[in-house]
Amino acid sequence: MPIKPADVNESRIINADHEPGNWMAYGRTYGEQRFSPLNQINDQDVSQLGLAWYYDLDTNRGQEATPIVVDGVMYFTSAWSKVFALNAATGKLLWSYDPKVPGNWAVNACCDVVNRGVTAWNGKIFVGTLDGRLIALDATTGRRVWETLTVDPNFRYTITGAPRVVKGKVIIGNGGGEFGVRGYVSAYDNETGKLVWRFYTVPGDPAKPFESPILARAAKTWTGEWWKLGGGGTVWNTIAYDPELDQLYIGTGNGTPWSAKFRSPKGGDNLLTCSIVALKPDTGDYLWHYQEDPADAWDFDADEDIILADLVIDGRARQVLMQAPKNGFFYVLDRTNGALISAKPYTFVNWASGVDLRTGRPVETAVARYQGADPAPIVPGPVGAHSWQPMSYSPVTHLAYIPVNDAGFKYKLPESFEAKKLAPNYGIDVVAAGLPQDPKVKNAILATVKGKLVAWDPVQQKAVWTMERTGPWNGGTLATAGNLVFEGTAGGNFEAYRANNGEKMWSFRAQTGVMAGPVIYQASGEEYVAVLAGWGGVFPLAAGEVSFASGRVRNVSRMLVFKLGGKASLPPAQAVEYPQLTALPNPASAATIRKGEQLFQSYCAECHGDVAVSGGVLPDLRRSSTLADDTWFEIVLQGDLQSQGMVSFSKELSRDDAFAIRSYVIFRRNQDALPEKR
Repeated sequence: MPIKPADVNESRIINADHEPGNWMAYGRTYGEQRFSPLNQINDQDVSQLGLAWYYDLDTNRGQEATPIVVDGVMYFTSAWSKVFALNAATGKLLWSYDPKVPGNWAVNACCDVVNRGVTAWNGKIFVGTLDGRLIALDATTGRRVWETLTVDPNFRYTITGAPRVVKGKVIIGNGGGEFGVRGYVSAYDNETGKLVWRFYTVPGDPAKPFESPILARAAKTWTGEWWKLGGGGTVWNTIAYDPELDQLYIGTGNGTPWSAKFRSPKGGDNLLTCSIVALKPDTGDYLWHYQEDPADAWDFDADEDIILADLVIDGRARQVLMQAPKNGFFYVLDRTNGALISAKPYTFVNWASGVDLRTGRPVETAVARYQGADPAPIVPGPVGAHSWQPMSYSPVTHLAYIPVNDAGFKYKLPESFEAKKLAPNYGIDVVAAGLPQDPKVKNAILATVKGKLVAWDPVQQKAVWTMERTGPWNGGTLATAGNLVFEGTAGGNFEAYRANNGEKMWSFRAQTGVMAGPVIYQASGEEYVAVLAGWGGVFPLAAGEVSFASGRVRNVSRMLVFKLGGKASLPPAQAVEYPQLTALPNPASAATIRKGEQLFQSYCAECHGDVAVSGGVLPDLRRSSTLADDTWFEIVLQGDLQSQGMVSFSKELSRDDAFAIRSYVIFRRNQDALPEKR
């Protein structure tokens, strides 16, 4: 009898180690360890790894998806939530599906139009789309089976995370924490698409009944009129499940805005933001929570990977949950009840000196709340010591492999805060956060921006080995029984290391930044390693010149697949060219330029780069031909490029505002032009 495509069920995922040739779920198993028992490719022969095939994609936006591979077919997503099914041995396209996300919805995406993948169940492939839909596709044909809108389209929600299926229910969250939304996670029937349950992560309007008892408790930890700002707490990435305990684990995002002063003016912990929450998968009922960052003021969300493992700690077998979230501390919790076992910094942090094991709360330092006229930079910053890039855990080496970012940030309170509809609501002084242009100051800051791959012992809570990187935003990791760890780099390599000691064993020039999580699988009797390549995401979009520390690469979006003895080769790489800027006339006053700087940092920097320097994903406005004519106003105010995500800002910006922004961009262009042409 022919094999039914994507015939995945609970039993197959629970017993995934009996089918090591498949990669049937986002983290391979419900525990999300991203460890494979395969060992044909190992530390003795990985030097023979070569490109088997590649598949080019029709986009120049960031690629973050983990492919899944079921019975010889690879399923994955690209930017704009497109889905592809390929023959896993040859790369031949079997089908593709475009959900036709409206281009103008991109303005709601804080962190590029990315998607992290699909899930499979009972012959169907499920994908969440950027504009908030959950879609079921027939795994054989790619035709839509059902579709449901999971969000209120009147709010700025997005979906970039991969769904999971637990007990026949498709679990999906959403993003939008900076844009005034209220976070929740939902479960849908995999056959019909009907909503089964929904769990809100922050309380709503207290004048209305709370959806669950925990929200009534949580409301006591908020002050002011937080519900009018949305609250945040979005579940935009991590979901794990323990079938033995029958507990579903989610991570929640930061509150809105970042600054607790404006979000909850009279204080409070703001539950359940920045928390790990356990739910009953059948009903969505609350079981327990652990809050990592009470009254978070730094965008230290807890949406980074949750990994489940069984460890021996102090001579006792423990069922644990591990997370290395943005705040820089590695947490080990008892996953039966959420009790904190240990927490230690896995990289440099200065906002807290440790975590109190009695209370579970961080011990904040004097710099944490960024008070005063000139507060010190805080490390880590909002990019996080670890972001969405998947970490992995090897039950052979007993180590977790973490892609670490070392980058601080200048948080400063603004004089006032007013929520905006078309700009991120950070609640910080966005001009103070910009990279200074004084060469000495700027270079000193850039010298502190680094990245690294850290092999972390979760029992001893210490690094066993570290691989230094030139900059942050490197790829997710994969650990294998072949004593290997695979990781891509922001500078454009895909590499393999000995898992036990970090010795570099192999490297491939990928021609673009590699951020996504790799997988390993079998097809036609051979082992393959696959990774989706393509530079993008929030760091190169928003960080501007800071992102250059990682390597100035262009986006080349491809699926790359390797095997021992692979002989394929990529087309010649195109050189990245940056022609010298020439100065333009700028009749604007200093006051107008200062106004333009404030508006640019508030409205434009999120996509076009800090202080008008593009990280290479979207156009660098300093080089735009529209600086010299009225086309600028047609784009900014009339929305002439809304199909590409550049909507009209006329509801919040006047022509004088648009002129001020243009004047600031010209000012920045002229600053960076050759001295003799200034």
